Amino acid sequence: MAPTPLPSTRPTRADAARNYDLLVTAAREAFAEHGTDTSLEEIARRAGVGIGTLYRRFPNRTALLEAVYVDEIQSVCDRAYGFAEKLEPFEALAAWLRSFVGYGVSKKSLAGELTAALGKDSPFFQSCKVNVQEAGELLLRKAKAAGTVRQDLELMDIMRLVGGITMARDMEPEEANRLLDIVLCGLRPASS
Repeated sequence: MAPTPLPSTRPTRADAARNYDLLVTAAREAFAEHGTDTSLEEIARRAGVGIGTLYRRFPNRTALLEAVYVDEIQSVCDRAYGFAEKLEPFEALAAWLRSFVGYGVSKKSLAGELTAALGKDSPFFQSCKVNVQEAGELLLRKAKAAGTVRQDLELMDIMRLVGGITMARDMEPEEANRLLDIVLCGLRPASS
């Protein structure tokens, strides 16, 4: 089953695509270092392009935030498919949830600013959510088929638990991983 495509404005022309990638990478790095209020001029400078190039690709800050968010969500989804191919079912699900928690703990401001700009029920977020769900469902189905997780689990239950970890204020990565370990133990079938 092919994943649903994420919303993207990435151009196909080689030079435009290269500038797009440079800008998204520079924005991701700048947002990670200084937060999402980093100036667009700083992002253009980091990417090695003029501010006009940035504005041609991204007419406003929200458009750039969307591109970075889509790139990050695509990475989260791609990891799920990679883990499904390389790891045993429970380990694949656990590895993906760890990557999801790591992403969530580090990207709160990006998601928060986009939610404020677009609304949590916007078509943009709904499309991203569908992709994450498809990736997670693949891993959960495989783990259920292998008998390594409880059969009554639903992905949204797991995502709510994991979401609680990622949304906690001032959560350190070590603490987030410890809490995820507790969640992972709860996913296993009960011993007879």
